[in-house]
Amino acid sequence: MRPKKTPPDPAQAEKIFAEQRRDAELRQKGYRERALALLSHVCASCGREFSGKRLSELTVHHKDHNHQNNPSDGSNWELLCIYCHDHEHEKYQLKGLVDGSAPVTGPERSAIGNPFANLDSLLKEKKEDTGADKTKNATKQNPPDQTESRNVP
Repeated sequence: MRPKKTPPDPAQAEKIFAEQRRDAELRQKGYRERALALLSHVCASCGREFSGKRLSELTVHHKDHNHQNNPSDGSNWELLCIYCHDHEHEKYQLKGLVDGSAPVTGPERSAIGNPFANLDSLLKEKKEDTGADKTKNATKQNPPDQTESRNVP
């Protein structure tokens, strides 16, 4: 059985409440709270509405992908749900950009050869071969008229 917790003394309780008020004020000064106050609680991508406990699923997306660019009018922000926000950053990475500063470099070349290195040329050869096979099959199915090829007097 756990021992009962004793309530904090009034001085300690006041200190805890003061810290909580200070933290709340800091959060309100943060760009997430400002964005939530400025913008409607709707995902800018999929259009879903968020309220109550689900408001935590709504995230602030920086349109220029620069988290230091936080204008007071909110012109660099849009509210996205967590799924659309992930998708937006995936699209950005697919374009070759990570944080807007440098393109993503591909994986380094392996010391082992690439088994698909000359796949295009092999497929082209196969297409050419099948094209030649089709003409052979066509002549087998429809041989030229033998009577015309013989010299009949």
